[in-house]
Amino acid sequence: MTRVALIAHDDEKPEIIDLAQSYEDALSGFDLVGTGTTSKRIMEETDLTVERKESGPLGGDAQIGAEVAEDRIDGIVFLRDPLTAQPHEPDISALLRICDVHDVPLATTRTSAEFLLEGLIRDETDG
Repeated sequence: MTRVALIAHDDEKPEIIDLAQSYEDALSGFDLVGTGTTSKRIMEETDLTVERKESGPLGGDAQIGAEVAEDRIDGIVFLRDPLTAQPHEPDISALLRICDVHDVPLATTRTSAEFLLEGLIRDETDG
């Protein structure tokens, strides 16, 4: 089953929730994992089940990075705030590096997230 990670900086949480609502039917067929608060908010506002890792400041992004290294993640949506991210929010640098090393797509904007999800949906239906 396709496994997708969902992460969002605080200011981007409404956007990732809207994305999850827009793609809820397709995402319901995926195995979802996410950082603590993002996962909680998505589950509260959709019928999706998301495996909750620690919140970003407590290492949830590192836990997801470990899954990338173990070849357990097919794609990551990390909606980040490039201008006003707070010090307690997850840093994308290490996650981006591990994704590049293991050739796992990582989307950082709504538009790139839609392309990533559409590609995974297509792969799921073609496979």
